[in-house]
Amino acid sequence: MPCGNKQSTQAAFENNTGQIIKAHVDTLNKCKSHECRAKVLPLLYQMSRVIAESSDLSHTLIIMRRIMKREMKMVCGMICLCHQRTGRIFLHDSFGLTETEESKGVYNMGEGVTGKVAETGKPIILTRVSDEPEFLHRTRELKYGLDQELSFICVPIKRGQKVLGTISAERIYDSKKLLEQDVEILSTFAGVIAPVVDLYLMENVDKPMLERENKRLSDALKKRFRPSNIIGNSKAMTEVYDYIGKIASTKTTVLILGESGVGKELVAGAIHYNSPIADGPFIKFNCAALPENIIESELFGHEKGSFTGAVAPRIGRFEEADGGTIFLDEVGELSLAMQAKLLRVLQEKTFERVGSNKPIKVDIRIIAATNRNLSDMVTNGTFREDLYYRLNIFPIIIPPLRDRGSDIIILADHFVACYSKEQKKKVKRISTPAINMLISYHWPGNVRELENAIERAVILSEDEVIHGYNLPPSLQKPVLSDTASQGGLEAKLAAVEYEMLVEALKAHSGNISEAADELGVTRRIFGLRLAKYKIDYRTFR
Repeated sequence: MPCGNKQSTQAAFENNTGQIIKAHVDTLNKCKSHECRAKVLPLLYQMSRVIAESSDLSHTLIIMRRIMKREMKMVCGMICLCHQRTGRIFLHDSFGLTETEESKGVYNMGEGVTGKVAETGKPIILTRVSDEPEFLHRTRELKYGLDQELSFICVPIKRGQKVLGTISAERIYDSKKLLEQDVEILSTFAGVIAPVVDLYLMENVDKPMLERENKRLSDALKKRFRPSNIIGNSKAMTEVYDYIGKIASTKTTVLILGESGVGKELVAGAIHYNSPIADGPFIKFNCAALPENIIESELFGHEKGSFTGAVAPRIGRFEEADGGTIFLDEVGELSLAMQAKLLRVLQEKTFERVGSNKPIKVDIRIIAATNRNLSDMVTNGTFREDLYYRLNIFPIIIPPLRDRGSDIIILADHFVACYSKEQKKKVKRISTPAINMLISYHWPGNVRELENAIERAVILSEDEVIHGYNLPPSLQKPVLSDTASQGGLEAKLAAVEYEMLVEALKAHSGNISEAADELGVTRRIFGLRLAKYKIDYRTFR
């Protein structure tokens, strides 16, 4: 336990000891009733010692239950704890209740007598519970007879102005003075145990709740690094999201590797827009799109008159990206001369415009991407080794679409929704044969090729469904027979026939007779068609 907690507990013990002495004097003065509370003092003192020495709430409550049950002759007693952040009041300890009754001991602030005591911080005494409409009877179902005569006492457990819980008890009183005396004793109990209850709530309620909240926020943060413009749940993409989450909060140079069409630009955008410099510019530049003499001017800018046609000064992409991120796509296409200039920007964050010798300093993050093997290029002498190591600080490899499993269908559904809206068509689903074609295809063009294929299919769709014959011929080859996939009318007819066979089997869970009836052919003809396309009806059962 921290030293401060020990000191506060000791101070509380000293204060409570004074209360105990006063309570003892009052008890001796009030012992004219037929029940004397003088026996409570030694046990109360014992409670205080336990709290001062160990802050053990459970041991303290054992002593308190003994006092309430044996010495004060309470029929039942409850210690409820209150959690301020949630406003929930829950039964922590009790005697005289069954397990079923204990399970009902949960209240909201202001609910019933217990909730009102926790809300107001003031004790409530009910001299006869059967006469009180606010008494909920939640934990105990009162029976006829003596139960109807029970009195109910509920006092708050307070530390300063904070209500930590309540102590409540029931018994029959034939003396108003004894009832008042027991209210004072329970209030003294509450004052004695308040410090240790506070510690208990912090350790066992607040701390776990904060840990859960921290985990929830951490999980939410991870989801935040999974931008809506990147689709996929595969394990391969989950690793990419994890890398984005780790690197986004830094300004480290990132190298994104992957085949053409995998979405390297989307990953670069995700890193930038989830970084501390997200409000800064995000400048994109394709290093393979322009000739070398124009690339230098585009990246670094130029001064007026620096070359023919330079009629005015112009800032380059690096200056535009100052305070943000520059994304250099296809960085492997840069010439060795441009690679040397890029290396200087990486090392010093300075450069000169074309036609000027005045250094310009920028505060930027550089994200580079390529579909080439830079390591092999270094070996072949077509890419600078020092630049490679400067770029390769934190590489992220984007997996090809063929390695992303179910992401193919998730992406296809996403593109169907997008292009249906764009084309103002009501395409609702992708047929089973079309799904099989999508999954079996190797996708050399990756996500970009898939997007183009779905856009084409949406345009060709005529019945709110994307069929296999709506997809490009290149996707149909793995599914249809060699004869049917050669092109022309035969290919179109074969694709339609294959689609109808598969859809009928799927609709009737592989039952050949029912599927044949739906298509209006005999079972024999249906079987011959299945054999033609090598379709196994058992896979649909």
